[in-house]
Amino acid sequence: MSTQPNRPRIVCLPGDCIGPEVMAVAQRALRKLAPDLELEEHVFGAGAIRSTGTSLPDATLEACRAADAVLKAPIGDPEFDAADVRPEQGMLRLRAELDVYANLRPASRGEIDLLIVRELVGGLYFGARGVREDGTVFDTCEYHPTQVERIARRAFELARSRRGRLTSVDKANVLETSRLWRRVVHEVAADYVDVEVEDMLVDNAAMQLASAPEQFDVIVTENMFGDILSDLAAAMTGGLGLAPSASLSDDGPGIFEPVHGSAPDIAGRGIANPAAMLRSTALMLEHGLARPNEARALEGAVDVALHERPTRDLGGTATTAEFADAVVAAFTH
Repeated sequence: MSTQPNRPRIVCLPGDCIGPEVMAVAQRALRKLAPDLELEEHVFGAGAIRSTGTSLPDATLEACRAADAVLKAPIGDPEFDAADVRPEQGMLRLRAELDVYANLRPASRGEIDLLIVRELVGGLYFGARGVREDGTVFDTCEYHPTQVERIARRAFELARSRRGRLTSVDKANVLETSRLWRRVVHEVAADYVDVEVEDMLVDNAAMQLASAPEQFDVIVTENMFGDILSDLAAAMTGGLGLAPSASLSDDGPGIFEPVHGSAPDIAGRGIANPAAMLRSTALMLEHGLARPNEARALEGAVDVALHERPTRDLGGTATTAEFADAVVAAFTH
């Protein structure tokens, strides 16, 4: 897919508010660590609405489709919170167009080392919705067996590469979609006899994550449950400001982005913490470009910077630029 042989092309979406600030740090790290990559920027989010009227312009979508990976900064702007056209609409469309159905949310700290695998392009967020004549509003949760099968298989593969334990989270005592989910997960499990699998209801999973998160290895779940549980897991391991994510398809480019929002209250002040953006970049190197050595080098450099030059949100004094300096300096150690 790259325009030059053996030179992967990365589409960078700088996003909104603090997005361009943390994206600049990620690009600086990539130019130092992997100078052979082609980096190109395209407009997306609130900035795209202002310039084109849509949050995901056709040119941006086509560039993403042709890329080897998409590196995305946070989007969102209070100006569009109640508008008919919003930045978040472009995000949902981009996920659907690239069919990045597998969202990986790692969370680690001390004895905690878990990975949440969230189905990303089905369920309640993509089902039929509307308003009936009597004023009733509805959103529909739907899943096809093939959607469940492919996310389950991805989760089993990841569990096999880790500690061999998979927890499937559902609400099978209430929901038909969850009963389908549980049945298909166990059908897939027959191909992974080396992976220990258990079922857990989502309310119990939330309680267990809050009280004993060290018990988990890989958690697989549907879209909305994964959205909620992954934020809880992030809170248990340092907060959203440190949390990265990877969204993967079977054939095309993945999307790699921090979990946190665009933080309009601190935009332009040079104090944003770029750790989650950098960790998302490491996930891109590992899962999007098959470069585990560079991924580990970047992860290690971020850990050094977090220890030596923490930003204000972590109780330190480092600016965004000073944190970036510490990351780049750690590459040479």
